[in-house]
Amino acid sequence: MRYLFVHQSFPGQYRHILNHLRAEGGHEIVFITSHQQPEMEGVRQVVYRASQPTGQGHPAGWEFDYALRRAEAVAQVAGSLKQLGYRPDVIIGHQGWGEMLNLGDVWPGVPMLGYFEFYYNPTGLDVGFDSEFPPAPDLAAQVRAKNSVNLLTLQLPGLGQTPTRFQKETYPAWAQEKLTLLREGVDLEMCRPDPEIKRREFRLGSLSVLPHEPMVTFISRNMEPYRGFHSFMRALPEIQRRRPDAHIVLAGGNGVGYGAAPADGRSWQELMLRELEGQLDLSHIHFTGWLPHEDLIRMMQRSDAHVYLTYPFVLSWSLREAMAVGCPLVVSDTAPVREMVQPDVTGLVVPFSDPQRLAESVLTLIEDKSLAGRLGRAAHHFAQENLGLPDYLQRFQVLINKVAAMAS
Repeated sequence: MRYLFVHQSFPGQYRHILNHLRAEGGHEIVFITSHQQPEMEGVRQVVYRASQPTGQGHPAGWEFDYALRRAEAVAQVAGSLKQLGYRPDVIIGHQGWGEMLNLGDVWPGVPMLGYFEFYYNPTGLDVGFDSEFPPAPDLAAQVRAKNSVNLLTLQLPGLGQTPTRFQKETYPAWAQEKLTLLREGVDLEMCRPDPEIKRREFRLGSLSVLPHEPMVTFISRNMEPYRGFHSFMRALPEIQRRRPDAHIVLAGGNGVGYGAAPADGRSWQELMLRELEGQLDLSHIHFTGWLPHEDLIRMMQRSDAHVYLTYPFVLSWSLREAMAVGCPLVVSDTAPVREMVQPDVTGLVVPFSDPQRLAESVLTLIEDKSLAGRLGRAAHHFAQENLGLPDYLQRFQVLINKVAAMAS
């Protein structure tokens, strides 16, 4: 079978299905991307380059302009593939950036399986959720404009997939009929508990944590409010007051993935350290920056309390992996998280904007090893029952076959 994948950042959400198809053999796999990565045997990467908008148009139209430029660039490289005699049986790709908009013009009749991640709403979801950052008066119009690509891609031939019920339900009712809920799987061989790691010194770069010292972890692509970084930081003075021996380890970058940067140009990390100046023992707070995946797994295996917070928004992969590892969890009481974590069964659930409750819950896990162990085992069991790769890949393959059968 001939597969065409499209995602601006190879391999995106498709690493596991690519490995599955490669293992099956007999397939021709092409991947169009704008960020070439190390080669994956059996997958041909084709790189496109899209120019950025000039910024002279309406501010709310910048993303749509960029999406159209991506669509043109992807269609151009697709046209080159077509001239070489390539015609895919199915096209699979992320619909968020406009890359797939013009592929039906290159290969009419080839069905598509689109990854639909989030439908933006000016109220009721992420926008206005955090009272600390009230939306600007004109933000509603800008948010509606962000759905321009969503709306166009929903008209493309084929079907859509989405990873959580929460994310599916952000879409209008008429659109949900096109979307299949396909919960993403976790490599349970890699993401598994390691009881031995807590019995020896844990080292990560310059970080050293002895077996008797508590370790609290926080992982986010970027340290920013959408992932509760400010709430977590405000919980640290109380955690350190009662457990000065605890090591606080934060992994992630200092950019802005979602929302906006601070108005004064600083990073959110700089802003929070300035706010909490004099209240923190910085010798026990470790900002690691971005880490290789295997180091993130080791962090979670060693963690005595792993904190995951998010606005009502796209769910992070790190939560699924933390559950598979068997982390004792403290998580925010927000819709996408409630879909995964059962309060007091697979984790402790706290209000997103309550640093005191967050601190109390982290301290409870540090001090009550029996409770932490029970919650961690239950989270691991949930992952085994619901997040295993074999079941995920089987359901993915069924969906692909269904889409491929729609070819005209």
